[in-house]
Amino acid sequence: MAAIVTGLIPILRTAVDTTTTYKGRTVWFGFLCIRLVTLFLAQMPWFKLESDFSCNVTTDGLCTRACFNWHFDKPSVMAWNFLFVLLLLSVLLMEMLTAHLRSIFQKKSAREKSGGEAESQEEPTGASGFTTNSAGLALDMHRSRKTVIFYLFSVVLRITVEIWFVYVLLYWNLPKLSPTMFLCNVTGCPKQRCVVRAAAEKCMSIYALLSISALVIIISSAFCVYFIAHYFCNFCTQSS
Repeated sequence: MAAIVTGLIPILRTAVDTTTTYKGRTVWFGFLCIRLVTLFLAQMPWFKLESDFSCNVTTDGLCTRACFNWHFDKPSVMAWNFLFVLLLLSVLLMEMLTAHLRSIFQKKSAREKSGGEAESQEEPTGASGFTTNSAGLALDMHRSRKTVIFYLFSVVLRITVEIWFVYVLLYWNLPKLSPTMFLCNVTGCPKQRCVVRAAAEKCMSIYALLSISALVIIISSAFCVYFIAHYFCNFCTQSS
C-alpha cells in the first residue's frame, strides 16, 4: 500500500495544480489515479502465481516449473505495468505541449509589459493560445488548429494503448485461467495434470481491468468526436 500511495501523490499533486489547464485535464488525471489503484488491487492475486500453480506429479519439481513456463508463456503483470507507462506517456505529451505554450505565453507577456515588442504584430505560433480566468491560464483550443491536432493525437494514442491492453487481457491472460485443469506435456517430463489455484480471484482482477479500459475507450472516443465536431467545424467555418 505504501507503493501505491507514493505513486498517487505526484499524480494528484499535478491534477490539482490549476495554474494551467485544458479541456479534459482533470478527467485524464482522474483515470490515471483510478487505473493505478485498480492495477495495484488486480495484481494482488497474481503476486504468488508460481506457488498457486501445482501438478499431480510432485516428485520432480523441475518438471512442475517447466509446465509453469509452458503454460504461462506470455507476461502478465509486467505487460500491465508497461502499458500503464504508455498510458501515462499519452497524458504527459499534452502536459509537455501545455508547458511549452505557457512558457511562450509568459515570455510574450513579459515583453509586452516591459514595452519591448508591444507594437509587433507577429507572434510565435501558439503564443496567444491561452485565456486568463480566475483559476489561472486555460489553453484555448479555438485559436490553434495544431494544438487541437496534437490533443487528438494524444487521445488516439491513449485509445490505442487501451485497445492493446484489452487484447493482452483477453488473449494473453484470460485463456490461461479458463480451463480448471489442463494436461501438461513437456518434452523430457511425464504427462501430468496441472491446476492454478485461486483462478476466480485472478479472473475477477482481469474483469476489473477490462471494465476500466472499456470506460477509458468510451470516454476518449467521445472526446475525439466532440473535438472534431466542435473545433474542426469551427475552423472550417472561420476559413470559409
